[in-house]
Amino acid sequence: MDRTVSLPNQPDKTTTVTLVESNSAPSGLELVSSYQTNRVGDPMDLVALAAQVQRGDDFIKANACNKLTVIADQIRYLQEQARKVLEEAKRDADLHHAACNIVKKPGNMYYLYERPSGQKYFSIISPKEWGPSCPHTFVGAFKLQHDMSWTPIDEVEKRDSEIAIMDKLLSQQTALPPFTGPNFRGLSD
Repeated sequence: MDRTVSLPNQPDKTTTVTLVESNSAPSGLELVSSYQTNRVGDPMDLVALAAQVQRGDDFIKANACNKLTVIADQIRYLQEQARKVLEEAKRDADLHHAACNIVKKPGNMYYLYERPSGQKYFSIISPKEWGPSCPHTFVGAFKLQHDMSWTPIDEVEKRDSEIAIMDKLLSQQTALPPFTGPNFRGLSD
């Protein structure tokens, strides 16, 4: 049995309250007075029930909005991560296609120069080693990683420390006890 009630503090908004169906003789036997069980009590009881239903609706809406906000933030974060991955992939591809007369080996630093013609090429000689007689414009220094990605010189120290942490994690993998949760204890030492 549905009843529509206007709340005193929100007269323009109505809330539907669903009351329990009544049966004056369940299983064919009247147990209590149908007048006592079927009568509508104090109208304020309906208002209190409607207020409780409305409060529940408000909380559900707020919780859903909060969860959707978290998901939207995660989507924005993942979009930013995807953008970075695509930019790094383009940079790495461009660097792999730069002219070079030596076989590049992972773990080494390479120095990118640009000729007046616009051709970019890698060298193992740094601008410091060239000194003032550097023949071409220095573009940047990059370390070739073992996964064949390139790390700019200003990010090498950070990247090396991240790789060291991952190496430590992988070397301790066999020593970790079987545990279903993550265990990062001691990795930042």
